[in-house]
Amino acid sequence: TPTGETDRTDRLRGEPRTWSAKRPIASVIIPNWNGAAYIPACLASLRRQTLPEFEVIVADNASTDGSLALLARDYPEVHVVALGTNQGFTGACNAGLEVARGEFVVLLNNDTEADAHWIEEIVAAFGRHPDAGLVASKMLLFDRRDTLHTAGDYYRVNGIPGNRGVWQRDVGQYETEEYVFSACGGTAAYRRAMLDQIGTLDQDFFFSCEDLDLAWRAQLAGWRCVYAPRAIVYHKLGATGGGTTASFYDGRNMIYLLAKDYPGDLWRNHWRTVVRAQGNITIEALRAWRGAAARARLRGQIAGIIGIPRLLCKRRSVQRTRVVDRTYLDSILTGVDESP
Repeated sequence: TPTGETDRTDRLRGEPRTWSAKRPIASVIIPNWNGAAYIPACLASLRRQTLPEFEVIVADNASTDGSLALLARDYPEVHVVALGTNQGFTGACNAGLEVARGEFVVLLNNDTEADAHWIEEIVAAFGRHPDAGLVASKMLLFDRRDTLHTAGDYYRVNGIPGNRGVWQRDVGQYETEEYVFSACGGTAAYRRAMLDQIGTLDQDFFFSCEDLDLAWRAQLAGWRCVYAPRAIVYHKLGATGGGTTASFYDGRNMIYLLAKDYPGDLWRNHWRTVVRAQGNITIEALRAWRGAAARARLRGQIAGIIGIPRLLCKRRSVQRTRVVDRTYLDSILTGVDESP
């Protein structure tokens, strides 16, 4: 049987393959922390990809649930980076990026399932858009596959980010390939040449908003993010994250973004709106004080304020890379009252 036909049969069956020794087109990096119950479905979907020239890297955050033994036994094609401590989403992804060989690197949550054409569509989108340093996939809910989690991410002028189309039924409203602000970190694709220029994920963020920080740095440096609607991933929302942990880091890291990335000319125009938005978050959390998530959000805001001096040191280097004008920034940000 010709080699190509054997590879095709293996992909359709979901059987392991031997990846090529030559440099792959893409590297898929999966951060993992105690995800043994979820990662088999994720890796099985990668075995079914129509584009074969890619590598899979699992960066394990010191899991204690048998993840490493599972990977060694059942997934010989996977390159495992075993970390001695839990270094968070950012630390695990960066560890994977250090060993990745692909021209394009793609982050993927361990609680996902990728459509068979996912990687092929990402690579094709990069090819159509040489100015794009990021590609955002369409992410749908795993158990409600007609419901959107994100069609690329937006950032409002008041400093509040979000997922385009979140919780909407997917009826074709996000089928246009178009530029957006950011790619959701759970399925974000990056051009290696861009990362070599602007750097990788900021480990101060640890978990949450690290993708938006990278998008800000990319946008300021002149790279664009394109949404590829045919690059589809299904996500088991909250399976390996969320709760009070997400509330804390959301509260902290939104302030980190404002301190590090939000440009000065935007601050001068929108500072009242930004302060009002943060104040509204505080008021809502105080009203829900009995809830653990609300208290975590308040702790996160306090931690964000305490961390501002450290982020201001990083701000100087980020803002020095800016090559885009105010008109461009206005075009990529969403207004407070606009529907993304």
